[in-house]
Order: sequence, then C-alpha cells, then structure tokens
Amino acid sequence: MTSQLFTYNKGKVIQALRYHFITRKEIKVMMIAVNVFAIVAAALFFLKKISPLAFLLSSVLWFTLMIAFWYLLPAIIYKKSATFKDTFKATLGKDDFIIENERGSRKWPWTAFSATMESPHFFHLYFDSRSFFIVPKDAFPSEEIRDVRKMLVAKVHP
Repeated sequence: MTSQLFTYNKGKVIQALRYHFITRKEIKVMMIAVNVFAIVAAALFFLKKISPLAFLLSSVLWFTLMIAFWYLLPAIIYKKSATFKDTFKATLGKDDFIIENERGSRKWPWTAFSATMESPHFFHLYFDSRSFFIVPKDAFPSEEIRDVRKMLVAKVHP
C-alpha cells in the first residue's frame, strides 16, 4: 500500500506531538501529581491553612508545566526537525515500511517498530518509547485508511 506524496502541516504535527507527550506514562504521572498538588494547594488556601505566596507558587508551577508540555516542547521539536519540512511518500509493504523523498529512501522491517498509535491526523510508528515516525492519514485515500489501520495493527506488535 503506497501513499500519495505528503508534506506535514505544522498545526497538525504540533497536535500529534502533544498526543505523544500526554500518552507517555511518566508525563501522565507527573501531570496528575502536579494537578493534585495544585488542587490541594487551592483547598488549603481556601481554608486559610497556607499563605497566598504558597498558593501563587503552586499555581505558577502548574501553569509552567502545562505551557511547557502543551506549547513549548511541541514547538521546539517541530522547529528542530527537518523531517517536517520535507515531502515524502510512504509504502507499507508485506515485510517492511519504506519512506522516500527526492534525496533517497529508508526501509525498516516491521519488527523495527515496537508500537503504533493513532491520533486524529496521524499514524505514529514507534521505534521505542521516545523515537517515532508519524505518517499523515490524509496521505492515503480515505477508503484505504481502514486497511492501513488494520495493516499497522497486524504488523506492529507491542
């Protein structure tokens, strides 16, 4: 199954990177801990058990982490990666995944991928928990999306 030529849309890529971050276990745990900390700080402030400064500091921590994970990290990764500024064609073969552009191609056997995830606009192919490749869904005709999804689930074993 071969895709059409595709490029990356910045807004969609940033959304896909957000999905990547919020699905990581360590980030989920940290976000839950910071949210619980912020709720406890708000309750203690409301009950006048802590000073306004302590509440303000916990709020600043919460805002800083949310801004970092929601805006800064995706924007920094997008800006650093030349991949998102290129045009590609993807081929999902029986035994391997091939990505091509005008400068060349790269082939990975399906066993090179440890997991797959689907976000609203992309299929994420993970090599490990931190490195992955995203393929836009709109690179494939809409009638083939279901077949692509089935193939990825069948070929990539977590």
